[in-house]
Amino acid sequence: MSKILFVVTGADHWTLADGTKHPTGFWAEEAVAPYLAFKAAGHEIVVATPGGVVPVVDRGSLAPEVNGGQEGADRVAEALAGFDELRSPVRIEDVDLDEYAAVFYPGGHGPMEDLAVDAASGRLLTLALESGRPLGVVCHAPAAMLAATRADGTNAFAGYEVAAFTNVEETQAGLADRAKWLLQDRLTEAGVTVRAGEPWVPNVVVDRNLVTGQNPASSAPLAVVLLEKLA
Repeated sequence: MSKILFVVTGADHWTLADGTKHPTGFWAEEAVAPYLAFKAAGHEIVVATPGGVVPVVDRGSLAPEVNGGQEGADRVAEALAGFDELRSPVRIEDVDLDEYAAVFYPGGHGPMEDLAVDAASGRLLTLALESGRPLGVVCHAPAAMLAATRADGTNAFAGYEVAAFTNVEETQAGLADRAKWLLQDRLTEAGVTVRAGEPWVPNVVVDRNLVTGQNPASSAPLAVVLLEKLA
C-alpha cells in the first residue's frame, strides 16, 4: 500500500496569555484512531515533527473521563504504546512530499505553540493542498494552517471551509479566557470559513482534497473519509 505522513507537534506546552506554560502535546485519540485505521488498511505511517523531536502526548488525553471510562483509556494507552513510529520521527524540514499518498495532522494544544508559526510545516501544507493529495487536519491542528502563507501574504487556505476546535469548546474546556488567541478567530481572520458543529460531537468537513475535523470525536470519522479518498 502507500505511505501516509503524520505531522505531529513537537511542543510539550502551550504558552497562555499570562506567560504560564500549560502542559500539553498531541491528543492521544486524534493520533491513535487514524493510526489504527490506516494501519488496518495496510498503509505505512511516517511521523514528522519540527526538528525531528520525539513528540509527547498530552497526559490529559489519557484520562478515563475523556475516553469514555477506564476501559477506553486503557485501549488508547495500549494503542499508543504500539505506535512505534512516534519514537523515530523525521524532520518536517526534510520531508519529500512526493513520497507520500496522504498527509494527516493530529491536534492537541501543541500545534497552537509550534506548528502555528512553523514555516516548514506551512510550506508542506501549502504543497499538500496544491497537490490534490488527501490532507486531513483535526481539532487544534488547523492552527498549522496559519503558517501556510503565500509570498503575497495571503493564506493558502483562504476560501476553504473547515472544521476546527471552536471557541465554545475552548470555553467549555476552561482555557478560552486564558489563551493568547482562539483558533476559530484566527482562522476566520485568515479568510478560512469555520463550519462549527455542536460541541464535542463529530463534525467532519470536506472541501476538495482537504478533510478537517472539529474535535477528538471527529478523528475516527475523518480517517474513514481519508481512506475513501485513497481508495
